[in-house]
Amino acid sequence: MEIVIPAVNEERRLPRTIAVTVDYLRGQPWSSAVVVVDNDSVDCTIDVPERYDNPVTPVHVIGCSEHGKGAAVRRGLVTSAARFIGFVDADNATPIETLDKALPLLRNGYAAVIASRHVDGSHCEVESALRRCGGWTFRRLARIALPDIADTQCGFKFFDGPLVRRVAADCQVNGFAFDVELLARLVRSGGRVAEVPVDWSDMPGSTFSARRDGLRSMADVLRISLAR
Repeated sequence: MEIVIPAVNEERRLPRTIAVTVDYLRGQPWSSAVVVVDNDSVDCTIDVPERYDNPVTPVHVIGCSEHGKGAAVRRGLVTSAARFIGFVDADNATPIETLDKALPLLRNGYAAVIASRHVDGSHCEVESALRRCGGWTFRRLARIALPDIADTQCGFKFFDGPLVRRVAADCQVNGFAFDVELLARLVRSGGRVAEVPVDWSDMPGSTFSARRDGLRSMADVLRISLAR
């Protein structure tokens, strides 16, 4: 199992996320590693992983010169050799213990298991009115490409490694709509996607800007949907 953490200028939030992730992984019976993908940070993000590297649960850092969360996640996925691989956000908004629900489903043949804030059993802290409105609009557009998935954007997704590496290599979206493209390609290739409920917190310090990134992401989703 490998866990990818895309990061840009995350020297403040990344330490806690790596710490709780490594602590969880050390208690599991399977081998694992954490891979931080530094997306051209200008702070000390690149220095954080070495504090937590250890022989039991290695913590690596690799670079990604292409800007965008999608580009960073894609690099982490395609450079992996793990049987199962996934990514979590640097803000630790989704508890790493959600893997307890995800891994059994992956072992039972699902191509992807994703955390969802919009299925029964989930608990989601209230976001700002602007993000709620933008999120509602984005979900309506994403349903064109993925009518059976309630939440494409929660930053906690795990995959069958060999399959997602083949699919991710053909993905082109570098921005925040990359999740939709990746999941759509998985579904079109015949892969099954499972959503699991999650306790999600809206953490401060997000790099997503509803005004700056929202319109671009929606345009990307429309292009993905038209490519069906």
